[in-house]
Amino acid sequence: MTIVEAPVELPVDATTERRRAIQAAASSSLRRRKLSSGIAIGVCWAFLGIAIIPLVAVLIYVTAKGLPAWNVDFFTQSTTPEGIPGGGVWNAIVGTVEITLIAVAVTVPLGLLCGLFLAESNGRIAATLRFTADVMTGVPSITVGIFGYIAIVKNFGGYSGLAGAFAIGFIMLPVITRAGETAIRGVPQSLNEAALALGARRATIARRVVVPTALPGIITGVLLAVARGLGETAPLLLTIFGNQYLQWNPTKPMEALPILIYNNSSQPYADLVQVAWGAALLLMVVVLVLSIGSRLFAARLQKERR
Repeated sequence: MTIVEAPVELPVDATTERRRAIQAAASSSLRRRKLSSGIAIGVCWAFLGIAIIPLVAVLIYVTAKGLPAWNVDFFTQSTTPEGIPGGGVWNAIVGTVEITLIAVAVTVPLGLLCGLFLAESNGRIAATLRFTADVMTGVPSITVGIFGYIAIVKNFGGYSGLAGAFAIGFIMLPVITRAGETAIRGVPQSLNEAALALGARRATIARRVVVPTALPGIITGVLLAVARGLGETAPLLLTIFGNQYLQWNPTKPMEALPILIYNNSSQPYADLVQVAWGAALLLMVVVLVLSIGSRLFAARLQKERR
């Protein structure tokens, strides 16, 4: 006689039962959620297109207005006085490059040191410095220009390229600081711990491990800060004064592309207005190249490090 054993009922796991209930609810609402997601993505793309239309329109308009001014003389000759045809923006290019290089040479090391300090510390001093950097980021550029005029122009020999570099560096510094902090905080903590386990000092870790690893983000922040500083007009109006002649000495009044655009665009002479459009196109191209190039360069560095 064969004895048939009754099936043994295993106890139901509450977690498994809850997971099944959640999966059933998710399956029942999958179609509705996909539809909602598609609508949300479509709305985002629509608003992106609306935001891009004015930008593309400005790019096309400035290109159409400024491109006729581009020739050999435009890039190799200095500005000519009113009523004299010809001339270019070579003096403004030289002034812009010198002012930007001086500002970068001072603000990049200082900004990276501040960013490293903020990334490694969370005390009161770090909180105060972080708050100050955030406030400086939102300060209007005309206020920076007034500060540069009072601090440098009135007390150190008048208008000069150095005063303009000081004002532009004041604008660039908080951007570099916050970008450096964000990039350094993104370095995995395991790298620091491994270096400490090998007996490396804090300074050596920062120089050999942290900064090279965070280099893509740091470079992006620096280039974006330079792009912002290049387009500022108000600080330069109150610090460098402008100069129609070629000037290599940064302790003297200099010309810069934003100042040239501002001055020439309000003139009744068609040739000067044409030069202003050409300078605006040149400045726009440089800013776009720096902005887009910083992203591509950072992405390439990250890809190589992987």
